[in-house]
Amino acid sequence: MNENRLQFWSLYATRFAEGFGFITLITLLPSYINTLDPTGTTVLGMTISAGLIVGFYTSGFTLAQTVAIIPLAWAGDRFDKRTVLLVVLAIGIGVYALFPLVDSSASLIAVRALQGVAVTGAGLMTLSLVGEIAAGSTRANHIGKANAASYAASIIGSISAGSLFELFGFGPIFAVIVCLMFVAWLGTFRYLKPDETRIHGFPFSDLALNRRLLTLSSFRFQYAFSVTLVRTWIPIFAGVAAAEGGLAYGGLAVALTVVAEKFTNMCCQPFTGRLSDSYGRAMFVFAGGAAYGLVALLVPFAPMIGASLALPSEIVLVVPSALAGVVFPAWLPFEAIPGQISVFGEVSPAFVPLVVLSGLLGIADSFREPASMALFADEGTDDGGVASSFGIRELVWRPGSVIAPLLGGWLMYEVSMASVFYVGGLFALTGVGTFLVILVWGHGRRALVEW
Repeated sequence: MNENRLQFWSLYATRFAEGFGFITLITLLPSYINTLDPTGTTVLGMTISAGLIVGFYTSGFTLAQTVAIIPLAWAGDRFDKRTVLLVVLAIGIGVYALFPLVDSSASLIAVRALQGVAVTGAGLMTLSLVGEIAAGSTRANHIGKANAASYAASIIGSISAGSLFELFGFGPIFAVIVCLMFVAWLGTFRYLKPDETRIHGFPFSDLALNRRLLTLSSFRFQYAFSVTLVRTWIPIFAGVAAAEGGLAYGGLAVALTVVAEKFTNMCCQPFTGRLSDSYGRAMFVFAGGAAYGLVALLVPFAPMIGASLALPSEIVLVVPSALAGVVFPAWLPFEAIPGQISVFGEVSPAFVPLVVLSGLLGIADSFREPASMALFADEGTDDGGVASSFGIRELVWRPGSVIAPLLGGWLMYEVSMASVFYVGGLFALTGVGTFLVILVWGHGRRALVEW
């Protein structure tokens, strides 16, 4: 195995470990809320409600991520990215070792903030190094593979975390994450060569005025609202009560709607990345974003699609009754019926269309993501400051990721559940429309196929 391949595999392993730790915490947050049972408190004469404290469980992580972007990206360009990556992985190992010791809301918020620094640093450095090591003609393909490793971790982590917690508690889950992070650290230390590029000054100031990045950011800023709304509200749509506009599915059915998008995205990204290396990046950003918006608009019609196709309201596996306990042990979340196993419990005819639409969203986004990342890597590599280029990419995403959940909650309760997906789809379509207009106006009519 050649040196470059070993470098890529060590970076893919890091993406997997980072993704596994991130999704595990997302899955276990409800368990932490139940265990810590947060209550209101008074700090410096100000009353902080229990709801606000629970909000800090997530916002502490997000705020730390936002604050860490610029200094970590600057350090990656100014010094050895490999060294920065080793440091943030070491922080990650320590952070995940601390999670079983959390015994209060304050300690959870503090450790989550440190996790935000570790996750941001690992993400920035791995993508920067993949973009830097890969040749321009293979950059999107390698970025697609790195993203596929992260999606694989998300799928495995989201499915396994809840079951492992029920069986073993917090400790063993975090022991697994610490081991994964340590393996990633060893692989990085052993196989990743030192990064010899050194960018003096403050690359953010130059890249912030880069015409291509400004053009791409006109799309990405709006698209962040779309993806955040749609990804967040598909499981909400599937799981909340019918009185609130949802489909009231059980946990396993909701999980499948989430996993479908991640699975198709994971499978497609290496292939779509290779296509964008061969046929241009801007066209794939435009096509993927437009397709995502159109599919998002169809999500509220899943019940109508299911009813028109006369799809079943329950999905069962027929097995001999004597084998039911062997095929599906009692601790698995399946409902046993004599002669058959009800896999998801009672679902409506909308279930299959919703899963299919979720999978199509993953396919659409798989065209956009590696091409978009490769464009940021291209500009950072050419102008100096690939880590800063990815830092700008992260900063452009932040407003949408913070504001969109608030907007979605308001739309859900004040307008309708369907309006969340209509607004999410429109954000994607206005994003690609703005991108196309600026692309043609500022870079020429052939820019869509030449970038």
